[in-house]
Amino acid sequence: MILGGVVRTDKTKREIRLVFTAHDKGEGGEIVRSVLKKHNIKASFFFTGDFYRNSKFTAFIKALKKDGHYLGAHSNKHLLYAPWEKRDSLLISQEDFVKDLRANYAEMEKFGVKKEDAKYFLPPFEWYNEEISRWAKELGLELVNFTPGTRSNADYTSPLVDKNYVSSDDIYKSIMNFEKSDKNGLNGFILLTHIAATEGRKDLFYNRLDSLITELEGKGYTFMRFK
Repeated sequence: MILGGVVRTDKTKREIRLVFTAHDKGEGGEIVRSVLKKHNIKASFFFTGDFYRNSKFTAFIKALKKDGHYLGAHSNKHLLYAPWEKRDSLLISQEDFVKDLRANYAEMEKFGVKKEDAKYFLPPFEWYNEEISRWAKELGLELVNFTPGTRSNADYTSPLVDKNYVSSDDIYKSIMNFEKSDKNGLNGFILLTHIAATEGRKDLFYNRLDSLITELEGKGYTFMRFK
């Protein structure tokens, strides 16, 4: 647990939970879905209300549900809850937090996903604090986030606009280096990537997903989804 959020599951089990998030873009979604289908893997997708209500993604979301993947909430408007420089502060009131999240779930219900079906919630920007975790619990939700230690969540960055740009080669190496160096490997890992990237990124990491899964399966890992 970090700041009240679940960031890793059982370290004794060779299981990985693949997690994907999206807000206003999703060009890599069908590639990801195809790879998961090829490997017969169920994963977890956390989308904003804006993504759920965008008609461009309706067929994709329905296909994910039909395939048996987890569909969860990622806030309605992809709000930044806390300052980057002062994480223990807040940029949102509890009232606005609740209102925003309920709007996210309202969009999910249009796809037949009720709150009781999706109790794991992943915060926008993967950034939160203990107060946000507590507010989520008061709504009957469990806040989850990626397991720290790799650069997988930097797959959205673009060399054109992001000073923290990380190439797909470096992301891939960071995952495999962690697997080799940590005594528990990637056991219980929540591995987060995106189904889209900032404009200008050419080496899209979702194109490496097939290779990554194949290599990890060869090391004996299995893949789970949130339930």
